[in-house]
Amino acid sequence: MHKNSNNPTSWQSSGRWYDTIVGKKGHHYHQTIIIPKSLKLLAIENSSKSALLDLACGQGVLSRHLPNQTIYTGLDAAKDLIRSADQYKHPKNHEFIHADVTKELHLKKQDYTHASIILALQNIQEPVKVFKNAHSHLCSQGKFLIILNHPCFRIPRQSSWQIDPNTKIRYRRMDCYMSSMQIPIQTHPSQGKNSPTTWSFHHPLSQYFAWLNETGFSILNVEEWCSDKTSEGKGIAAKMENKSRQEIPLFMAILASKK
Repeated sequence: MHKNSNNPTSWQSSGRWYDTIVGKKGHHYHQTIIIPKSLKLLAIENSSKSALLDLACGQGVLSRHLPNQTIYTGLDAAKDLIRSADQYKHPKNHEFIHADVTKELHLKKQDYTHASIILALQNIQEPVKVFKNAHSHLCSQGKFLIILNHPCFRIPRQSSWQIDPNTKIRYRRMDCYMSSMQIPIQTHPSQGKNSPTTWSFHHPLSQYFAWLNETGFSILNVEEWCSDKTSEGKGIAAKMENKSRQEIPLFMAILASKK
C-alpha cells in the first residue's frame, strides 16, 4: 500500500543522510537509551496478539528490536526512508507504508495493541492529528508511546549551554518556552543555502498533555532520560559537563492509554 504525500515537513530531502547515521541498530542514543527504555515502557509480549503501529517510523529502527511475533506497521512521509526500512531484513509480519501520519490512514487494522512515535513528533506541524490517528487505530486500553527531544530543555535556537564563571556551574539557558514555534534546521550547515532543511516545531509540555486528553488518551507515565555519556578529561570542565548531563535530560517519554 502506498500513498502520495506532499508533506512539506517530510524528511525526504535528508532521508539518505539519516539512514547513514542511524543504520541497522540505531545511533548511540537509540542503542543505549531510547530503544531499551521504550521497549520497557511498551512491555510488548512475544505474542502474535501484539501489534504495533509505528508513526513516522523513519527507516524502521524500532521494528528491528521488537519480538519477532509482533505484528508491525511502520508509516513515514519520506519515500527514501520507507525504501531503506524495507531493505533491512524483517519478519513477514512487518510492513512499511509511505504515508503522511497527519492525514487519514487507509489501514484496515484498527485494533493495534500499541502505537509509537519515536523522536519524530517535534518535526510534525500538527501533532494533534497524529494523536487522532493513533487513537483511531488502537484497541481499547491500547498503549501510545511518544518520545521527544525534551521540550523544556532542547528548543533549537532558543536554548543553549552556558557557564557561570563565579559558581563554575554549566547550566541550560532558555530564551523561550511557552510560545509555540516553527524552526528551520539545516541538515548540513556548512553547505549554507545548498543544505536540505528540516523543520522543528516546539510546543510547551502542557500543550501536548492537552492534545492527548482532547483526543481520548489518559497519561500513564512520564519519564525523563539523561545522557549516558561522560567527558574523558578530569579537569573542572569535564566535571561541569558530567554534572550538567546528570541534571538536564535530553529526552522525554510520555506513555498514554486509549480511554
